[in-house]
Amino acid sequence: MMLRRRDFLRAGGMTALGFGLNLLSPAVSTRQAQAGATDDTKLLFIFQRGGNDAVNTAIPYGDPEYSTANRPTLFIPRADAIDLGNDFAGLHPRLAPMMEIYNHTDLNGVEGPGNLAIIHRVGYAGQSQSHFDSQRYWETGLPGDPAFDEGMLYRHIARTMNPLENRLVAAALSGSQMTALRGPLPIPTVRNPESFTFSGDPAKVRKFIGRLPGVPEGPDGTGLLGAYGGPPDFPDKPYRGLVYGTGLALADAINIIQEAVAQGPYDPSGGAVYPQGSFGKKLADAAMLFKRTPVRIVGLNIGGWDTHTNQGQINGRHGDLLATVAEGFQALYRDLQEQWDKLIVVTMTDFGRTSRENGSRGTDHAHACVMFAAGGRVRGGVYNCDASTWAPGDLFSARDRYIRRRTDFRALFVEIFLRHFGNDPATLEEIIPGYSDAVQNDPGGFEPLGFLPQPDA
Repeated sequence: MMLRRRDFLRAGGMTALGFGLNLLSPAVSTRQAQAGATDDTKLLFIFQRGGNDAVNTAIPYGDPEYSTANRPTLFIPRADAIDLGNDFAGLHPRLAPMMEIYNHTDLNGVEGPGNLAIIHRVGYAGQSQSHFDSQRYWETGLPGDPAFDEGMLYRHIARTMNPLENRLVAAALSGSQMTALRGPLPIPTVRNPESFTFSGDPAKVRKFIGRLPGVPEGPDGTGLLGAYGGPPDFPDKPYRGLVYGTGLALADAINIIQEAVAQGPYDPSGGAVYPQGSFGKKLADAAMLFKRTPVRIVGLNIGGWDTHTNQGQINGRHGDLLATVAEGFQALYRDLQEQWDKLIVVTMTDFGRTSRENGSRGTDHAHACVMFAAGGRVRGGVYNCDASTWAPGDLFSARDRYIRRRTDFRALFVEIFLRHFGNDPATLEEIIPGYSDAVQNDPGGFEPLGFLPQPDA
């Protein structure tokens, strides 16, 4: 089989393509392995690119400013929304499939697992209204520094998950690299698992990829894995560690994914039906990887949320997007029941949108947004959108146009890092640069909401 450069590149992007010699030291591997308390917890993060309208997602009916006067074509009557059981907030009617996860007798009087947290008024200090900058801040965990481009979730992986041992510990199911997973260690970007390989006859490709040596740097490997994982040659050559490490990581990731694909077409469990289109396909791919590979963190995108014009009330553009997300959550819940207690699914978005409708029947860039978190250990309910956390008029609490944040998004990820993954609190300053200063400057914004219990609870 002839290997061309474009075949190698087309097989799949590797985050940063960096794998320096210093990262191969036993001390680093040991430290990474010891930093995390568990090795079977998982995360799926979904980035809603463009800025989701929080006001019409989790609707604050308890605020009299939510009205036809402020949203003449976008206002959703309370009778049409889904009652969340707290006498204040309602859910957009197109999010009905999510109620299968939200329902609980203690929340809304309906039997169910109570595993969906709806978290309103999330943001960060100095909120940017630039798509590019705000998306970067959410993904790097360092608001205010548009030049910094190392991912917050990447740092969590590097510090706690020993990616040198598991070369498919994480993946982005995307056509382009996700900043959240960007860093020196290679993490694959996979457009499509079926095509995440070299071109050519499948048997010849398998032979070319080969197998790893029985022991690290052993002589019994074959193909690409044997060459990159076998006895080192020319160890003093510049960039040897970079080239060999990246080659080994890419070949091993391809091998793992192709072994998963070779198990046959993916058939979801529990009667799960993923939504049509590329987003549903990526969710199904994520579920397949969670079941068939050692992957622990998967990221993907859904675009279209920049609704400046003709946003729509219930059955418009915004409603269609919400329905797609809700159907995806429902499918994941049904499909991944065997892993549900170890999984958390979380959404992110650039920012919220203006509380008052604009002249084009849409909304513009604003401040605080809403996040969803679901999983077997999630304490479901509505957070930051009830009579105790939302005063009348808070719809315009920032610059008389936006909703002011109550919770910094990094505080929610702190709960995920500490309470879901079981990280040592000492790792937070490395994973979230400037974490201690941020807490000191905004203690209320970093107060834990408790949507996840303590690990021993």
